[in-house]
Amino acid sequence: MIRTSSTFTASQWLAIILLIGMSSFSSADSSVNSAAKTEEPKSELPLNEIRVFVDIFDRIKKAYVEEVDDRTLLENAIKGMLSELDPHSAYLEPEAFKDLQISTTGEFGGLGIEVGMEDGFVKVITPIDDTPAQKAGVMAGDLIIKLDDQLVKGLTLSEAVALMRGKAGAPILLTVIRDGHSQPIEIEVIRDIIQVKSVRSNSIEDGYGYVRITQFQVHTGKDLNNAIKNLNTKDKPLSGLVLDLRNNPGGVLQAAVDVSDTFMDEGLVVYTNGRLPNSEMRFNAAPGDKLNGLPLVVLVNGGSASASEIVAGALQDHKRAIIMGTNTFGKGSVQTVLPLHNERALKLTTARYYTPKGSSIQAQGIIPDIIVDAAKITRLDNRNDHFREADLRGHLVNSNGKSEKRGDKKKKKGKETSEPKSLAERDYQLYEALNLLKGLNIAKHATASITISTPSINEGITGGMKAAEPTVIKTEPTNVDDSK
Repeated sequence: MIRTSSTFTASQWLAIILLIGMSSFSSADSSVNSAAKTEEPKSELPLNEIRVFVDIFDRIKKAYVEEVDDRTLLENAIKGMLSELDPHSAYLEPEAFKDLQISTTGEFGGLGIEVGMEDGFVKVITPIDDTPAQKAGVMAGDLIIKLDDQLVKGLTLSEAVALMRGKAGAPILLTVIRDGHSQPIEIEVIRDIIQVKSVRSNSIEDGYGYVRITQFQVHTGKDLNNAIKNLNTKDKPLSGLVLDLRNNPGGVLQAAVDVSDTFMDEGLVVYTNGRLPNSEMRFNAAPGDKLNGLPLVVLVNGGSASASEIVAGALQDHKRAIIMGTNTFGKGSVQTVLPLHNERALKLTTARYYTPKGSSIQAQGIIPDIIVDAAKITRLDNRNDHFREADLRGHLVNSNGKSEKRGDKKKKKGKETSEPKSLAERDYQLYEALNLLKGLNIAKHATASITISTPSINEGITGGMKAAEPTVIKTEPTNVDDSK
Protein backbone atom coordinates (compact mmCIF):
# COMPACT_ATOMS: atom_id res chain seq x y z
CA MET A 1 0.00 0.00 0.00
CA ILE A 2 1.27 3.49 -0.87
CA ARG A 3 0.62 6.10 1.80
CA THR A 4 0.03 9.67 0.71
CA SER A 5 2.01 12.46 2.29
CA SER A 6 1.80 16.21 1.95
CA THR A 7 5.61 16.33 1.82
CA PHE A 8 5.72 14.74 -1.64
CA THR A 9 6.86 17.06 -4.41
CA ALA A 10 5.19 17.27 -7.82
CA SER A 11 7.91 15.09 -9.35
CA GLN A 12 7.46 12.47 -6.62
CA TRP A 13 3.70 12.46 -7.25
CA LEU A 14 4.37 12.01 -10.95
CA ALA A 15 6.57 9.00 -10.23
CA ILE A 16 3.93 7.48 -7.98
CA ILE A 17 1.14 7.99 -10.53
CA LEU A 18 3.27 6.58 -13.32
CA LEU A 19 4.03 3.52 -11.19
CA ILE A 20 0.38 3.01 -10.32
CA GLY A 21 -0.69 3.69 -13.90
CA MET A 22 1.73 1.19 -15.42
CA SER A 23 0.77 -1.55 -12.95
CA SER A 24 -2.93 -0.86 -13.48
CA PHE A 25 -2.58 -0.95 -17.25
CA SER A 26 -0.56 -4.14 -17.03
CA SER A 27 -3.16 -5.93 -14.89
CA ALA A 28 -6.02 -4.57 -16.96
CA ASP A 29 -4.38 -5.67 -20.19
CA SER A 30 -3.72 -9.17 -18.85
CA SER A 31 -7.31 -9.63 -17.67
CA VAL A 32 -8.79 -8.37 -20.92
CA ASN A 33 -6.36 -10.29 -23.14
CA SER A 34 -7.03 -13.53 -21.28
CA ALA A 35 -10.75 -13.17 -21.98
CA ALA A 36 -10.57 -11.69 -25.47
CA LYS A 37 -10.00 -13.81 -28.54
CA THR A 38 -7.76 -11.26 -30.27
CA GLU A 39 -5.02 -9.28 -28.57
CA GLU A 40 -5.35 -5.53 -28.85
CA PRO A 41 -2.37 -3.14 -28.79
CA LYS A 42 -1.62 -1.69 -25.37
CA SER A 43 -2.64 1.89 -24.65
CA GLU A 44 0.07 4.41 -24.00
CA LEU A 45 -0.03 6.59 -20.90
CA PRO A 46 -0.77 10.26 -21.71
CA LEU A 47 2.34 11.68 -20.00
CA ASN A 48 1.57 15.32 -20.78
CA GLU A 49 -1.91 15.07 -19.21
CA ILE A 50 -0.46 13.34 -16.14
CA ARG A 51 2.06 16.17 -15.76
CA VAL A 52 -0.82 18.68 -15.94
CA PHE A 53 -2.71 16.74 -13.27
CA VAL A 54 0.29 16.65 -10.93
CA ASP A 55 0.99 20.34 -11.54
CA ILE A 56 -2.59 21.32 -10.70
CA PHE A 57 -2.56 19.06 -7.65
CA ASP A 58 0.62 20.75 -6.42
CA ARG A 59 -0.75 24.27 -7.02
CA ILE A 60 -3.96 23.51 -5.11
CA LYS A 61 -1.91 22.19 -2.21
CA LYS A 62 0.13 25.37 -2.04
CA ALA A 63 -2.26 28.14 -3.07
CA TYR A 64 -5.83 27.19 -2.13
CA VAL A 65 -7.34 29.51 0.49
CA GLU A 66 -7.69 26.68 2.99
CA GLU A 67 -5.47 23.68 3.53
CA VAL A 68 -6.77 20.52 1.86
CA ASP A 69 -5.43 17.08 2.69
CA ASP A 70 -4.19 14.70 0.01
CA ARG A 71 -6.95 12.13 0.56
CA THR A 72 -9.68 14.70 -0.09
CA LEU A 73 -8.02 15.96 -3.25
CA LEU A 74 -7.51 12.47 -4.65
CA GLU A 75 -11.08 11.38 -3.86
CA ASN A 76 -12.40 14.55 -5.49
CA ALA A 77 -10.28 13.78 -8.54
CA ILE A 78 -11.77 10.30 -8.71
CA LYS A 79 -15.31 11.70 -8.38
CA GLY A 80 -14.68 14.18 -11.16
CA MET A 81 -13.19 11.50 -13.40
CA LEU A 82 -16.34 9.37 -13.07
CA SER A 83 -18.94 12.13 -13.11
CA GLU A 84 -17.67 13.36 -16.48
CA LEU A 85 -18.18 9.93 -18.09
CA ASP A 86 -21.99 9.91 -17.91
CA PRO A 87 -24.71 10.88 -15.41
CA HIS A 88 -24.85 7.40 -13.86
CA SER A 89 -21.23 6.43 -13.19
CA ALA A 90 -20.08 7.47 -9.72
CA TYR A 91 -17.60 6.93 -6.92
CA LEU A 92 -19.60 5.78 -3.91
CA GLU A 93 -18.37 6.75 -0.49
CA PRO A 94 -19.51 4.62 2.48
CA GLU A 95 -22.82 6.44 3.04
CA ALA A 96 -23.74 6.47 -0.65
CA PHE A 97 -22.77 2.80 -1.01
CA LYS A 98 -24.93 1.93 1.99
CA ASP A 99 -27.89 3.85 0.52
CA LEU A 100 -27.52 1.95 -2.75
CA GLN A 101 -27.57 -1.37 -0.92
CA ILE A 102 -30.67 -0.25 0.99
CA SER A 103 -32.50 0.70 -2.21
CA THR A 104 -31.84 -2.69 -3.79
CA THR A 105 -32.71 -4.80 -0.72
CA GLY A 106 -35.49 -2.54 0.58
CA GLU A 107 -34.52 -2.90 4.26
CA PHE A 108 -33.24 -0.19 6.60
CA GLY A 109 -33.62 1.15 10.12
CA GLY A 110 -36.03 4.07 10.07
CA LEU A 111 -39.57 5.37 10.50
CA GLY A 112 -41.49 3.99 7.52
CA ILE A 113 -42.65 7.07 5.61
CA GLU A 114 -42.44 8.18 2.00
CA VAL A 115 -41.37 11.81 1.91
CA GLY A 116 -40.73 14.71 -0.44
CA MET A 117 -39.78 18.38 -0.15
CA GLU A 118 -42.26 21.26 -0.10
CA ASP A 119 -41.38 24.88 0.65
CA GLY A 120 -38.15 23.78 2.31
CA PHE A 121 -39.87 21.31 4.65
CA VAL A 122 -40.16 17.54 4.52
CA LYS A 123 -43.67 16.56 3.45
CA VAL A 124 -45.07 13.14 4.31
CA ILE A 125 -46.43 11.62 1.12
CA THR A 126 -47.72 8.56 2.91
CA PRO A 127 -46.85 6.48 5.98
CA ILE A 128 -46.12 2.87 5.05
CA ASP A 129 -48.59 0.37 6.48
CA ASP A 130 -47.70 -1.31 9.77
CA THR A 131 -44.59 0.81 10.43
CA PRO A 132 -43.54 2.90 13.47
CA ALA A 133 -44.61 6.14 11.75
CA GLN A 134 -48.12 4.92 11.05
CA LYS A 135 -48.52 3.46 14.54
CA ALA A 136 -47.33 6.74 16.10
CA GLY A 137 -49.94 8.73 14.19
CA VAL A 138 -47.97 10.33 11.37
CA MET A 139 -50.37 11.20 8.56
CA ALA A 140 -50.13 11.89 4.84
CA GLY A 141 -49.77 15.61 4.21
CA ASP A 142 -47.90 16.34 7.46
CA LEU A 143 -45.07 18.87 7.10
CA ILE A 144 -42.07 17.95 9.24
CA ILE A 145 -40.42 21.15 10.46
CA LYS A 146 -38.07 19.72 13.10
CA LEU A 147 -36.25 16.42 13.70
CA ASP A 148 -35.40 16.25 17.41
CA ASP A 149 -33.68 19.64 17.89
CA GLN A 150 -32.63 20.00 14.24
CA LEU A 151 -34.66 22.43 12.12
CA VAL A 152 -35.51 20.96 8.73
CA LYS A 153 -35.43 24.31 6.92
CA GLY A 154 -32.18 24.51 5.01
CA LEU A 155 -31.56 20.76 4.86
CA THR A 156 -31.63 18.80 1.65
CA LEU A 157 -34.02 15.87 1.38
CA SER A 158 -31.17 13.37 1.57
CA GLU A 159 -29.82 15.07 4.72
CA ALA A 160 -33.25 14.95 6.36
CA VAL A 161 -33.69 11.29 5.41
CA ALA A 162 -30.27 10.49 6.90
CA LEU A 163 -31.39 12.04 10.21
CA MET A 164 -34.61 10.01 10.24
CA ARG A 165 -32.84 6.73 9.62
CA GLY A 166 -31.00 5.02 12.44
CA LYS A 167 -30.72 1.95 14.61
CA ALA A 168 -33.87 0.02 15.45
CA GLY A 169 -35.17 1.01 18.88
CA ALA A 170 -33.75 4.54 18.80
CA PRO A 171 -36.45 7.24 19.30
CA ILE A 172 -36.82 10.45 17.30
CA LEU A 173 -39.13 13.39 17.97
CA LEU A 174 -40.93 14.77 14.91
CA THR A 175 -42.45 18.25 15.02
CA VAL A 176 -45.10 18.51 12.30
CA ILE A 177 -47.58 21.01 10.95
CA ARG A 178 -50.95 19.50 10.09
CA ASP A 179 -53.99 20.97 8.36
CA GLY A 180 -56.73 21.79 10.85
CA HIS A 181 -54.31 22.32 13.74
CA SER A 182 -53.26 25.82 14.76
CA GLN A 183 -50.16 24.64 16.63
CA PRO A 184 -47.34 22.26 15.64
CA ILE A 185 -47.70 18.66 16.83
CA GLU A 186 -44.89 16.65 18.42
CA ILE A 187 -44.83 12.92 17.63
CA GLU A 188 -42.29 10.51 19.07
CA VAL A 189 -41.47 7.62 16.77
CA ILE A 190 -39.37 4.59 17.71
CA ARG A 191 -37.25 3.47 14.78
CA ASP A 192 -37.52 -0.09 13.56
CA ILE A 193 -36.34 -2.26 10.67
CA ILE A 194 -38.37 -1.07 7.68
CA GLN A 195 -38.96 -3.32 4.73
CA VAL A 196 -40.02 -1.21 1.79
CA LYS A 197 -42.72 -2.87 -0.31
CA SER A 198 -41.88 -2.40 -3.96
CA VAL A 199 -45.21 -3.98 -5.03
CA ARG A 200 -48.66 -2.73 -4.09
CA SER A 201 -51.91 -4.09 -5.38
CA ASN A 202 -55.65 -3.69 -5.12
CA SER A 203 -58.83 -4.26 -7.10
CA ILE A 204 -60.03 -1.29 -9.16
CA GLU A 205 -63.38 -2.89 -9.97
CA ASP A 206 -64.73 -6.42 -9.95
CA GLY A 207 -62.55 -8.41 -12.31
CA TYR A 208 -59.93 -5.71 -12.84
CA GLY A 209 -56.74 -5.60 -10.79
CA TYR A 210 -54.12 -2.93 -10.23
CA VAL A 211 -50.46 -3.54 -9.40
CA ARG A 212 -47.96 -0.75 -8.82
CA ILE A 213 -44.20 -1.33 -8.70
CA THR A 214 -42.42 1.61 -7.07
CA GLN A 215 -38.88 0.32 -7.72
CA PHE A 216 -37.17 -2.92 -8.71
CA GLN A 217 -35.66 -4.76 -5.75
CA VAL A 218 -34.24 -8.26 -5.46
CA HIS A 219 -37.57 -9.67 -4.27
CA THR A 220 -39.89 -7.68 -6.58
CA GLY A 221 -40.59 -10.64 -8.89
CA LYS A 222 -41.68 -12.84 -6.00
CA ASP A 223 -43.83 -10.07 -4.52
CA LEU A 224 -45.51 -9.51 -7.90
CA ASN A 225 -46.43 -13.19 -8.19
CA ASN A 226 -47.97 -13.13 -4.71
CA ALA A 227 -49.96 -10.00 -5.57
CA ILE A 228 -51.38 -11.62 -8.70
CA LYS A 229 -52.36 -14.74 -6.72
CA ASN A 230 -54.25 -12.58 -4.21
CA LEU A 231 -56.06 -10.67 -6.97
CA ASN A 232 -56.85 -13.60 -9.26
CA THR A 233 -58.85 -16.06 -7.15
CA LYS A 234 -61.40 -18.73 -8.06
CA ASP A 235 -64.19 -16.73 -6.44
CA LYS A 236 -63.18 -13.48 -8.15
CA PRO A 237 -61.16 -14.23 -11.29
CA LEU A 238 -59.45 -11.39 -13.10
CA SER A 239 -60.53 -10.15 -16.50
CA GLY A 240 -57.55 -7.81 -16.88
CA LEU A 241 -54.72 -6.12 -15.05
CA VAL A 242 -53.08 -2.68 -14.97
CA LEU A 243 -49.33 -2.66 -14.23
CA ASP A 244 -48.31 0.82 -13.05
CA LEU A 245 -44.65 1.70 -13.67
CA ARG A 246 -45.07 5.47 -13.57
CA ASN A 247 -42.30 7.34 -11.73
CA ASN A 248 -40.44 4.08 -11.21
CA PRO A 249 -36.71 4.96 -11.40
CA GLY A 250 -35.59 1.38 -12.01
CA GLY A 251 -33.38 -0.81 -9.86
CA VAL A 252 -32.04 -4.35 -10.16
CA LEU A 253 -31.77 -5.71 -13.71
CA GLN A 254 -32.69 -9.26 -12.69
CA ALA A 255 -35.87 -7.96 -11.03
CA ALA A 256 -36.94 -6.39 -14.34
CA VAL A 257 -36.37 -9.74 -16.04
CA ASP A 258 -38.43 -11.51 -13.36
CA VAL A 259 -41.33 -9.06 -13.75
CA SER A 260 -41.32 -9.43 -17.54
CA ASP A 261 -41.13 -13.21 -17.21
CA THR A 262 -44.25 -13.14 -15.02
CA PHE A 263 -46.38 -12.12 -18.02
CA MET A 264 -44.46 -13.82 -20.84
CA ASP A 265 -44.67 -17.46 -21.86
CA GLU A 266 -41.41 -17.52 -23.81
CA GLY A 267 -38.94 -15.40 -25.73
CA LEU A 268 -36.12 -12.92 -25.21
CA VAL A 269 -36.68 -10.31 -22.49
CA VAL A 270 -33.58 -8.12 -22.88
CA TYR A 271 -29.95 -8.35 -23.90
CA THR A 272 -26.93 -6.23 -23.04
CA ASN A 273 -23.87 -5.32 -25.06
CA GLY A 274 -20.62 -3.81 -23.77
CA ARG A 275 -16.87 -3.79 -24.38
CA LEU A 276 -15.98 -6.65 -22.05
CA PRO A 277 -17.16 -10.19 -22.87
CA ASN A 278 -18.84 -10.65 -19.49
CA SER A 279 -21.00 -7.58 -20.14
CA GLU A 280 -22.80 -9.34 -23.01
CA MET A 281 -25.80 -11.13 -21.55
CA ARG A 282 -29.15 -12.43 -22.78
CA PHE A 283 -32.19 -13.03 -20.59
CA ASN A 284 -35.08 -15.25 -21.70
CA ALA A 285 -38.52 -15.88 -20.23
CA ALA A 286 -39.34 -19.25 -18.75
CA PRO A 287 -42.58 -21.00 -19.80
CA GLY A 288 -45.68 -19.93 -17.89
CA ASP A 289 -47.70 -16.72 -18.10
CA LYS A 290 -49.15 -16.05 -14.65
CA LEU A 291 -52.13 -14.24 -16.22
CA ASN A 292 -52.71 -16.90 -18.90
CA GLY A 293 -52.94 -14.28 -21.61
CA LEU A 294 -55.41 -11.96 -19.90
CA PRO A 295 -55.40 -8.35 -21.16
CA LEU A 296 -52.58 -6.28 -19.66
CA VAL A 297 -52.08 -2.51 -19.77
CA VAL A 298 -48.77 -0.99 -18.61
CA LEU A 299 -48.78 2.64 -17.48
CA VAL A 300 -45.56 4.63 -18.01
CA ASN A 301 -44.46 8.26 -17.98
CA GLY A 302 -41.33 10.40 -18.07
CA GLY A 303 -40.35 9.11 -14.61
CA SER A 304 -40.28 5.48 -15.79
CA ALA A 305 -36.60 4.67 -16.26
CA SER A 306 -34.10 1.85 -16.69
CA ALA A 307 -35.62 -1.39 -15.36
CA SER A 308 -39.12 0.02 -15.96
CA GLU A 309 -38.22 0.54 -19.59
CA ILE A 310 -36.87 -3.01 -19.86
CA VAL A 311 -40.25 -4.37 -18.77
CA ALA A 312 -42.25 -2.02 -20.99
CA GLY A 313 -40.00 -2.70 -23.99
CA ALA A 314 -40.15 -6.48 -23.61
CA LEU A 315 -43.93 -6.62 -23.22
CA GLN A 316 -44.39 -4.18 -26.11
CA ASP A 317 -42.08 -6.04 -28.50
CA HIS A 318 -43.79 -9.35 -27.76
CA LYS A 319 -47.24 -7.69 -28.06
CA ARG A 320 -48.07 -9.05 -24.61
CA ALA A 321 -49.29 -5.73 -23.25
CA ILE A 322 -50.51 -2.36 -24.41
CA ILE A 323 -48.22 0.43 -23.21
CA MET A 324 -50.13 3.57 -22.25
CA GLY A 325 -49.10 6.98 -20.95
CA THR A 326 -46.25 9.24 -22.07
CA ASN A 327 -42.69 8.68 -23.31
CA THR A 328 -40.39 7.10 -20.76
CA PHE A 329 -37.14 8.58 -19.44
CA GLY A 330 -34.75 6.92 -21.87
CA LYS A 331 -32.04 5.36 -19.69
CA GLY A 332 -30.73 2.44 -21.69
CA SER A 333 -27.48 1.72 -19.86
CA VAL A 334 -26.44 -0.86 -17.29
CA GLN A 335 -24.35 0.04 -14.23
CA THR A 336 -22.15 -2.47 -12.46
CA VAL A 337 -21.32 -1.88 -8.79
CA LEU A 338 -17.75 -2.89 -7.98
CA PRO A 339 -17.02 -2.91 -4.22
CA LEU A 340 -13.69 -1.37 -3.22
CA HIS A 341 -11.78 -1.23 0.07
CA ASN A 342 -12.89 0.90 3.04
CA GLU A 343 -16.62 0.30 2.35
CA ARG A 344 -16.45 2.25 -0.89
CA ALA A 345 -17.59 1.20 -4.33
CA LEU A 346 -17.35 2.09 -7.99
CA LYS A 347 -20.61 2.37 -9.94
CA LEU A 348 -19.59 2.15 -13.58
CA THR A 349 -21.63 2.06 -16.77
CA THR A 350 -20.52 -1.15 -18.46
CA ALA A 351 -23.14 -1.91 -21.11
CA ARG A 352 -26.18 -0.79 -23.06
CA TYR A 353 -29.35 -2.85 -22.99
CA TYR A 354 -31.62 -3.56 -25.93
CA THR A 355 -35.25 -4.61 -26.28
CA PRO A 356 -36.01 -8.03 -27.83
CA LYS A 357 -36.31 -6.47 -31.31
CA GLY A 358 -32.89 -4.85 -30.96
CA SER A 359 -34.00 -1.31 -30.16
CA SER A 360 -31.90 0.85 -27.86
CA ILE A 361 -33.99 3.30 -25.87
CA GLN A 362 -30.96 5.31 -24.69
CA ALA A 363 -31.91 9.02 -24.70
CA GLN A 364 -35.12 8.13 -26.57
CA GLY A 365 -37.33 6.10 -24.27
CA ILE A 366 -40.22 3.75 -24.87
CA ILE A 367 -42.95 5.30 -27.00
CA PRO A 368 -46.36 4.15 -25.69
CA ASP A 369 -48.84 2.42 -27.97
CA ILE A 370 -51.47 4.87 -26.75
CA ILE A 371 -50.47 8.37 -25.65
CA VAL A 372 -52.44 9.56 -22.62
CA ASP A 373 -51.21 12.69 -20.89
CA ALA A 374 -51.73 13.24 -17.18
CA ALA A 375 -54.80 15.43 -16.83
CA LYS A 376 -56.97 16.93 -14.16
CA ILE A 377 -60.64 16.13 -14.63
CA THR A 378 -63.32 18.35 -13.12
CA ARG A 379 -66.80 17.03 -12.61
CA LEU A 380 -69.43 19.27 -14.22
CA ASP A 381 -72.53 20.43 -12.40
CA ASN A 382 -75.41 18.59 -14.11
CA ARG A 383 -78.22 20.46 -12.39
CA ASN A 384 -78.86 22.50 -15.54
CA ASP A 385 -78.75 19.47 -17.80
CA HIS A 386 -81.78 18.26 -19.78
CA PHE A 387 -84.67 16.66 -17.97
CA ARG A 388 -84.85 12.90 -17.98
CA GLU A 389 -87.78 10.52 -17.82
CA ALA A 390 -87.49 10.24 -14.05
CA ASP A 391 -88.00 14.01 -13.73
CA LEU A 392 -91.33 13.99 -15.55
CA ARG A 393 -94.49 14.20 -13.50
CA GLY A 394 -96.43 10.96 -13.46
CA HIS A 395 -93.68 8.85 -15.04
CA LEU A 396 -94.03 5.09 -14.95
CA VAL A 397 -92.18 3.38 -12.14
CA ASN A 398 -89.34 1.09 -13.14
CA SER A 399 -90.49 -2.52 -12.86
CA ASN A 400 -87.12 -3.60 -11.49
CA GLY A 401 -87.23 -1.21 -8.57
CA LYS A 402 -88.16 2.26 -7.52
CA SER A 403 -87.40 5.18 -9.78
CA GLU A 404 -85.43 8.04 -8.35
CA LYS A 405 -85.29 11.67 -9.28
CA ARG A 406 -81.99 13.20 -10.16
CA GLY A 407 -80.20 14.61 -7.15
CA ASP A 408 -81.91 12.30 -4.62
CA LYS A 409 -78.65 10.44 -4.00
CA LYS A 410 -76.84 13.68 -3.23
CA LYS A 411 -79.37 14.78 -0.64
CA LYS A 412 -79.58 13.56 2.90
CA LYS A 413 -82.04 15.11 5.35
CA GLY A 414 -82.48 18.12 3.10
CA LYS A 415 -78.73 18.79 2.79
CA GLU A 416 -76.55 18.11 -0.20
CA THR A 417 -73.56 15.90 0.45
CA SER A 418 -70.42 15.91 -1.66
CA GLU A 419 -69.71 12.74 -3.62
CA PRO A 420 -66.28 11.09 -3.36
CA LYS A 421 -63.95 11.76 -6.25
CA SER A 422 -64.31 9.37 -9.15
CA LEU A 423 -61.38 7.41 -10.58
CA ALA A 424 -61.24 9.82 -13.53
CA GLU A 425 -60.82 12.74 -11.13
CA ARG A 426 -58.23 10.97 -8.99
CA ASP A 427 -56.12 9.40 -11.74
CA TYR A 428 -57.11 10.07 -15.34
CA GLN A 429 -54.46 7.79 -16.87
CA LEU A 430 -55.52 4.86 -14.70
CA TYR A 431 -59.14 5.60 -15.61
CA GLU A 432 -58.27 5.35 -19.31
CA ALA A 433 -56.32 2.13 -18.71
CA LEU A 434 -59.36 0.60 -17.01
CA ASN A 435 -61.59 1.67 -19.90
CA LEU A 436 -59.18 0.06 -22.36
CA LEU A 437 -59.24 -3.21 -20.42
CA LYS A 438 -63.03 -3.18 -20.46
CA GLY A 439 -63.06 -2.48 -24.18
CA LEU A 440 -60.65 -5.35 -24.85
CA ASN A 441 -62.86 -7.74 -22.91
CA ILE A 442 -66.02 -6.55 -24.66
CA ALA A 443 -64.33 -7.04 -28.02
CA LYS A 444 -63.06 -10.46 -26.97
CA HIS A 445 -66.48 -11.66 -25.85
CA ALA A 446 -68.18 -10.19 -28.91
CA THR A 447 -65.74 -12.01 -31.19
CA ALA A 448 -66.19 -15.27 -29.29
CA SER A 449 -69.99 -15.06 -29.55
CA ILE A 450 -69.94 -14.74 -33.35
CA THR A 451 -69.88 -18.16 -35.05
CA ILE A 452 -68.49 -18.01 -38.55
CA SER A 453 -69.52 -21.00 -40.65
CA THR A 454 -67.54 -21.84 -43.75
CA PRO A 455 -69.97 -23.05 -46.43
CA SER A 456 -69.25 -26.59 -47.49
CA ILE A 457 -68.90 -27.21 -51.19
CA ASN A 458 -70.08 -30.69 -52.11
CA GLU A 459 -68.86 -32.14 -55.33
CA GLY A 460 -71.58 -34.04 -57.20
CA ILE A 461 -71.22 -37.38 -58.90
CA THR A 462 -70.84 -35.67 -62.23
CA GLY A 463 -68.23 -33.29 -60.91
CA GLY A 464 -70.72 -30.43 -60.57
CA MET A 465 -70.68 -28.04 -57.62
CA LYS A 466 -73.48 -27.68 -55.10
CA ALA A 467 -74.03 -24.10 -54.02
CA ALA A 468 -73.55 -23.34 -50.40
CA GLU A 469 -76.56 -22.45 -48.29
CA PRO A 470 -76.88 -18.70 -47.77
CA THR A 471 -76.26 -17.31 -44.32
CA VAL A 472 -79.50 -16.11 -42.75
CA ILE A 473 -79.33 -13.27 -40.24
CA LYS A 474 -82.41 -13.21 -38.02
CA THR A 475 -83.49 -9.93 -36.49
CA GLU A 476 -86.03 -9.25 -33.78
CA PRO A 477 -88.88 -6.71 -34.33
CA THR A 478 -87.69 -3.21 -33.49
CA ASN A 479 -89.78 -1.01 -31.21
CA VAL A 480 -89.47 2.62 -32.19
CA ASP A 481 -89.18 5.15 -29.36
CA ASP A 482 -91.14 8.28 -30.12
CA SER A 483 -89.36 10.42 -27.56
CA LYS A 484 -87.20 13.26 -28.78
